[in-house]
Amino acid sequence: MSTTVLPSVAQSARSTIESIFGFIRAQGSSDYLGEAVSQLEHSLQAADLAQKAGADEETVLATLLHDIGRFIRHTPAADALKGLDGTRMRAAEHDVLGEAYLRSVGFSDKVAQLVGAHVVAKKYLTAVDETYFDRLSSASKESLIGQGGKFTPEEAKAAEKDPLLQLKLAVRRWDDQAKVAGAKTPDLESYNDLAVKCLIGLWSPCDGFPVL
Repeated sequence: MSTTVLPSVAQSARSTIESIFGFIRAQGSSDYLGEAVSQLEHSLQAADLAQKAGADEETVLATLLHDIGRFIRHTPAADALKGLDGTRMRAAEHDVLGEAYLRSVGFSDKVAQLVGAHVVAKKYLTAVDETYFDRLSSASKESLIGQGGKFTPEEAKAAEKDPLLQLKLAVRRWDDQAKVAGAKTPDLESYNDLAVKCLIGLWSPCDGFPVL
């Protein structure tokens, strides 16, 4: 059965996505943690890897936006976010900031969780795979120290109860691989309709949802 989206709802979703993509464009040329790619190139490469792996649309979108916390940190959008204790979240880790921001603008729990867990996934993988740390880039190894290091065995076991763990690990692996200088990928605008569809999808399943 076909579902109709009110024009006002569709317009609101498009406006939200345009704002998000605007943050990415504004900061996208910045260096990505000393890697050979920009922040925008890194995000696009990660999303392209997710698509080529056959990931569902929400997972592709979450992979595209996994570093949104970096893009919004110095914007009014970050200033408006507050934690449960009422304090501003601007200084929070970028994954935590990104998850909170995506929840605040109306994305699904799945998208928000996948964005909020890519650092957690790195901590898990370094705990359960002895070779994983060796495969990380120098910048990623350094950032792990500031992120608290690898999980303890108890923390890793607790993480394995998460039904989204495998998707979170997949996003992490695409994140790790998305650092190839000169790689060709679809541009940011090519994800616009997918992003709008997933945002509207809170009122209906994301995949296959018609957008006006």
